[in-house]
Amino acid sequence: MDPSRKRAIRLTVALTAAVLLASALVYVSFTAGNKEFTASQLLARGKPGQTYELAGTVLNGSVQRDGTTLMFRIRDPKLPLSVPVRYNGIVPDPFAPGRAVMVAVEKGSAGTAYIGQGNSLTTKCPSKYQAAAAS
Repeated sequence: MDPSRKRAIRLTVALTAAVLLASALVYVSFTAGNKEFTASQLLARGKPGQTYELAGTVLNGSVQRDGTTLMFRIRDPKLPLSVPVRYNGIVPDPFAPGRAVMVAVEKGSAGTAYIGQGNSLTTKCPSKYQAAAAS
């Protein structure tokens, strides 16, 4: 077989494989990223026994501790709604009222808070940090 023809076949096979892999990556990244729920979506569609990724802002004045349990409310970014969350696990250092967070939750029984899965609480880092004041 002619060497130039072999090179053309190899190039065609390599480019086809690259296009297929790139298409698979784009598909996975678009379908996997839409699992977050806001407070209003969770209130409307949340079902007991299902786990949801709740995203929003920690409501000012809502953070309470009871032993190792952290209780707080997550506010919907666009609506004046919030949901209560009971969380046991590692709390990130930047966790604070007014900070954007994500936590995996499961709907509790009627009238109770959503139960946060242990060690699933993450805090979105602020875009700018302030220097510490000199003492």
